[in-house]
Amino acid sequence: MKNRVLGAALLALSVVTATPLWAADKPRELAWQDMIPADAPPEVPQMTPLHDLSKLGSTDLESAPAARQSLPDAPVVKALDGQHVRLPGYIVPLEVSEEGRTTEFLLVPYFGACIHVPPPPSNQIVHVTSELGVKVDELYQPYWIEGDMQVKQSTSDLADAGYSMAAQKIYVYELPE
Repeated sequence: MKNRVLGAALLALSVVTATPLWAADKPRELAWQDMIPADAPPEVPQMTPLHDLSKLGSTDLESAPAARQSLPDAPVVKALDGQHVRLPGYIVPLEVSEEGRTTEFLLVPYFGACIHVPPPPSNQIVHVTSELGVKVDELYQPYWIEGDMQVKQSTSDLADAGYSMAAQKIYVYELPE
């Protein structure tokens, strides 16, 4: 009887201590507003033209010079550094492998950011790298990106990012039913 009680107590103790380890593997789900410090000043809307139309030789906006980023050094949430997170967003490819997989990209909160409209503030952009990469057939498809967030400034031809991440998982974002 004494062995049964001891065995049950050990089983209960192992369940209690194992639960936090299991929960630690689950990423923290971030929303884009979580990446803006609570005491940050509100973003002032950009009042300059989206594109410098004087440099266009035709009416094709695709050939227009890139739109300027309004806040390339926006304040970041330092407490996010090192946290295992998952964040939904849109992929803006920076580097594509020979196999057609995007291995380096900017993750942004809305479709068209950095391409057709001015880039969002740097605290709303994550520079992501991925060894395997992801085949992006449609840029308007949102994705979940999971990995360890780094509060680390990076610069690309398209925009400055306030955060970076080495993606551990990339999968299509689907609305809950």
